[in-house]
Amino acid sequence: MKTNFLNQILIILFLWMLSLPTEGNPVSLNGQWTLHFWQQPETPVTTPDAMRSISYKTISAKVPGNVELDLLAAGLIKDPMIGANVWNMRPYEGYQWCYVRRFPTPEYRQEQKVFLWFGGIDCLAELWMNGTKVGSTDNMLIDHSFDVTGLLAKGKENELYVIIRSAVIEAQNYLTGALTNKGGGGIHVESNHIRKAPHSYGWDILPRLVSAGLWRNVELRIADPVRFVDVHWMTLKTDAEKRRADVIVDYQLKIPFEQLSKHQAVITLKRNGKEVYRTSQKIIAFAARHIFSVNNADLWWCRGYGEPALYEAELSVVDEKGNVLASDRKNIGLRTVELDLTELTTPENPGEFCFKVNGEKIFIKGANWVPVDALHSRDAALISDVLKMAVDLNCNMLRCWGGNVYEDHAFYEFCDQNGILVWQDFSMGCSIPPQTDEFAEKIKKEVTSVVMKLRNHPSIALWAGNNENDASLNWQLRPFNIDPNRERISRRVIPEVLYDLDPARPYLPSSPYFTQAYYDAGRQEQLLPERHLWGPRGYYKAPFYTDVNAHFVSEIGYHGCPNRVSLEKMFDKDFVYPWKKGTFEWNEQWQIKAVRVHEFSNSHDGRNNLMLNQIKELFGEVPTDLDKFIFASQTVQAEAKKFFIEFWRSAKFRRTGILWWNLRDGWPIISDAVTDYYNGKKLAYHYIKRVQYDACVMITDAVDGKHSITAVNDTRTEKQGTVTVKDLSTKEVIFSGKFVIPVNGKTIVGHIPLNNKQSMWLIEYTIGNEKFTNHYLAGKAPFKLKDYEEWYKNLGIKQD
Repeated sequence: MKTNFLNQILIILFLWMLSLPTEGNPVSLNGQWTLHFWQQPETPVTTPDAMRSISYKTISAKVPGNVELDLLAAGLIKDPMIGANVWNMRPYEGYQWCYVRRFPTPEYRQEQKVFLWFGGIDCLAELWMNGTKVGSTDNMLIDHSFDVTGLLAKGKENELYVIIRSAVIEAQNYLTGALTNKGGGGIHVESNHIRKAPHSYGWDILPRLVSAGLWRNVELRIADPVRFVDVHWMTLKTDAEKRRADVIVDYQLKIPFEQLSKHQAVITLKRNGKEVYRTSQKIIAFAARHIFSVNNADLWWCRGYGEPALYEAELSVVDEKGNVLASDRKNIGLRTVELDLTELTTPENPGEFCFKVNGEKIFIKGANWVPVDALHSRDAALISDVLKMAVDLNCNMLRCWGGNVYEDHAFYEFCDQNGILVWQDFSMGCSIPPQTDEFAEKIKKEVTSVVMKLRNHPSIALWAGNNENDASLNWQLRPFNIDPNRERISRRVIPEVLYDLDPARPYLPSSPYFTQAYYDAGRQEQLLPERHLWGPRGYYKAPFYTDVNAHFVSEIGYHGCPNRVSLEKMFDKDFVYPWKKGTFEWNEQWQIKAVRVHEFSNSHDGRNNLMLNQIKELFGEVPTDLDKFIFASQTVQAEAKKFFIEFWRSAKFRRTGILWWNLRDGWPIISDAVTDYYNGKKLAYHYIKRVQYDACVMITDAVDGKHSITAVNDTRTEKQGTVTVKDLSTKEVIFSGKFVIPVNGKTIVGHIPLNNKQSMWLIEYTIGNEKFTNHYLAGKAPFKLKDYEEWYKNLGIKQD
């Protein structure tokens, strides 16, 4: 009887211990919080006690969240995504915000520690627990963790305050230098010292929403006395032919001194659940390295070039009795990535800008990744659907643009699983950052946090210091001939961190990168191996696009109007039709969506006119009927982006990659994106899909009196097929033939004589058992819109 009772007690105790929070089982503090807010006084309020002497308003808040969403839910503002409502957010930039949450102390053992963890605090905040200061934050872009073990109340609720100051007001406390003092264009000087997403202050693709909030998860994390601080997997070398990979794993532990030399570190590698490598070593120090080889290895490849094979990698700390004291599990890929880069490209010495995976040259075709929402607490729910579109378009690279936040693990895990390489900018763009010691320390901390968080993802192919900072010196300060290679953040601070923490991955100081040789040669853009091609934004076949010497274009775009159903969502009813009566003068709300950052700003008022100019170039006139205008605008965008991709692919490997701008809008806007904020696909989406298949047949513009039919193959397998070209005006077949495309190469299938008659040529081809369709717009612009509408009916595209 006593034995059964004792057994029951032991079982209950065992189940209770299993239910205790562990490091891998955090206690969520997400959900409903209380939000207080007030106009920031000259001396900001930074303590709960100081709040007793001020007057503030109170509403309910949701975490993760942004204050705008809480204000909207409380009925205090109108949706800033719609019409002109975003301008009404300007007064709130001067407010302080205080998030308050009460919660019970979780159960934890005496030897454990409790950490208060924030995935994202936007941004300048003081944290208080039960009347004691926990710490402060000054960076929206990284996570923050605080040891609160000794601050938790026993037997009663805890009270947590997060008091956030106005980023716009606090920016006035910093001295701005001559290089950083750049306003206009929606990129304002007030953002330079503040580590928020740069786009928050307004860009040509996103509104000014200088938000605040707890925008990612908030958790209590219970930490055991033995735990992994860091685990880093690196692939030293791969041999695709021999299926071999040489691997390093570095690990660092937090471990009591008296337990050293008593435990084993067990390292296992599994593929699809089957163990392929296992070893153990005695733990004699808090950090160690293990080097080993994997034979019969399944290497990780980007899309088209092979399977993005992932291994389940696990490290465990095991005591003498076989108990697991700590473990770390990651999915890793065995692969190497290189960027073959020269300082200049000239006709005599073409140079290079080419990515290699496992030693294989990769032709890059993909898109720029911009925020999926201007209010980032909504990102997590949206990212999967947007990434699925990148797979549908067969993108093998996404460039995470420097005006963005750093995406969370789910983004990179998707890319890992689907063979999408990631070009990762650090979050700076279009201006020279402060050169002070204080700012350098901020960036060092930020880069350390980001790199340690993300470096195990095989999809990350490149770290880039910023977006267009080198180029920004040309925009206003070119006459002063300032050398960007003297800039300390991108040339010294960031690479020093990478040299220490991630030496095996390529680094590009800026995009485009103005090397010392380029600067010394007089900053002639035709010398750049990698470029952003915006220019005059005229006809898409103009010499600006076709005479470029660069190998790689990492930004290139063309405006396209969203679908009507999306226009009706983003505008108030009376503003859906874009023009004032009898003119092509845009109404106010279309200009706001241009983006007109402030009510008194006109810095982007010409952007909508790009659609007018580009329609005139292709069709000679601009339709005044809204539906015809939408079709004409989307057609021009689609033909332009199709042309850019084909122009680059047809010159493989003289040209090595194209990242078009951009996949999806992060705000309801008129833009270069091929998918709008509501996930409505523009015509360009469908055209791009047809020219980004691994193997593709295309027709290029005539040279020496003949058009080339070019077939490209971005795989490591030879491709064979047949092709037929039909003139849609005459219904005649003007070419038919067979082709073989070599591994990772291209071939000229045949030629069609130059004929200046306007028409559309339908390209129907097979590769293996699959059938594909493409087209070529023959003749010189301008075309008649009604002719194009008739040709278009033969393309078999079902538009949204």
